[in-house]
Amino acid sequence: MRLTRRGLVTLTVSLPMVGCDASPAAADPWTIRMGVANLPGRLNPIYATDALSSRINRLLYRALTDFDQTLRPVPDLARWQQLDSLSWQFELIDRPRFPDGQRVSAQDVAATYRHLLHPATGSPLRGSLAHIRQVVALSAHRVRFRLQRPDPLFPERLNIGILPARLLAQGHDFDAQPFGCGPCRFAHRDAQQVTLRRPDGVSLQFVRVKDPLVQVLKLRKGELDLVQGGLSPELVNYCAHRPELRVAWHRGTNFAYLGFNFRDAALRQLPVRRAIAHGIDREAIVRAFFHGHAQLAGSLLAPTHWAALSDWRGYEYDPERARMLLHQAGFKRLRLSYKTSANPLRLRLAAVYQDMLQDCGIDLEIQSFDWGTFYGDIKQGRFQLYSLAWVGVKSPDIFQYVFHSSMTPPAGANRGRYRDAQVDRLIEAALQAPTEAQQRKLYHALQRRLAETVAVVPLWYEDQYAVMRQGLQGYRLYADGRYDGLLSATKGFS
Repeated sequence: MRLTRRGLVTLTVSLPMVGCDASPAAADPWTIRMGVANLPGRLNPIYATDALSSRINRLLYRALTDFDQTLRPVPDLARWQQLDSLSWQFELIDRPRFPDGQRVSAQDVAATYRHLLHPATGSPLRGSLAHIRQVVALSAHRVRFRLQRPDPLFPERLNIGILPARLLAQGHDFDAQPFGCGPCRFAHRDAQQVTLRRPDGVSLQFVRVKDPLVQVLKLRKGELDLVQGGLSPELVNYCAHRPELRVAWHRGTNFAYLGFNFRDAALRQLPVRRAIAHGIDREAIVRAFFHGHAQLAGSLLAPTHWAALSDWRGYEYDPERARMLLHQAGFKRLRLSYKTSANPLRLRLAAVYQDMLQDCGIDLEIQSFDWGTFYGDIKQGRFQLYSLAWVGVKSPDIFQYVFHSSMTPPAGANRGRYRDAQVDRLIEAALQAPTEAQQRKLYHALQRRLAETVAVVPLWYEDQYAVMRQGLQGYRLYADGRYDGLLSATKGFS
């Protein structure tokens, strides 16, 4: 491997030369500013699929269920009871108020799910809930779901923010004016920032700063209070040595992967996909780029998950075998395009993939785009190879959403147009298995099949980190990268 050829450039020489006198904003205890590379795409939980939107929506909305640290469902707004194999009843145990003072009711729950399930709504979340036959509000506190088939995992699917029935009936634009029953209220949005307000009056501002280097400069000056993720290892190391800043870490579960377009003539061939999997030295990349703050991945589910296949860590680096597999597929050399965002770290990783795969007989053309264009192309299937991460994976029903043949966009997130009859059967059987032990057995078989067919190349689970000013206290990190720590963070002088 030749990572050194790419030059891991240190940034600690140039940054201290920039004047970084503290901004007056640094001393404002009533505003906490988080730097983000892009603003959220959707603030309507019915449509949100990107990580940033989902994290901010958790602050604006609440759902019937959530997950505990073992990634099993727990009550949020409601507790549940399974009445029979096809019927579930949920009872609201908390009825927080919407911004207009009205309390959440079972009618709001029913209206939210009816709206989500209507084909005209076009929700990307509909696929995993399409087996709901009926949603009925029995009273102000109780709602009953009737299913088309048994679903032991049903409670954990209901972690979608609840919307008020009266505004749904009016066709309210929740993206422009979010209106939820979560811990924060929407205050303002423009081209540069989104502002929420906590119950104690503290403003939470998500400020768009595309360049990671500028994010760090703004942190030093006090124009930002924290940045979570998105910085290069050199910038994180630089921040760790600045007296006005500190870096916090937490073991992460976000799953980074390399994706294929299965409609491509070359990539639909299994030997080619295996060659690519064997051609990337993941261990060397983790050492060089993440300095121990990432773990090799074998599957979508982190090893701590109850359904994880913990004895599989992905394909070993073997460039000689990669070359042999490529020749077996009939290619002396193969040229492929790889799409990525314009984030500097992702571009450097792309250059490393390019370098490694070149040694295996694969010439990689790197195509970088702003986030919106890149993500749009991936959802539309306009790519050969790409890399992304699945963030906040908690339920094994993610396999249906990502790999079932019926889940190509917009129905789901099978972006590579992967099709395998055995995978479809295993997903369907696991969804209907009556016990957790049976589900675990089927999900293990499913993950082995996904590995055999190289549905994606698992890369690693990146740890979560936040760089913050010393004056910010009480900010907690979570394995899935959620921003819930903003609810308890306080800011003094720094």
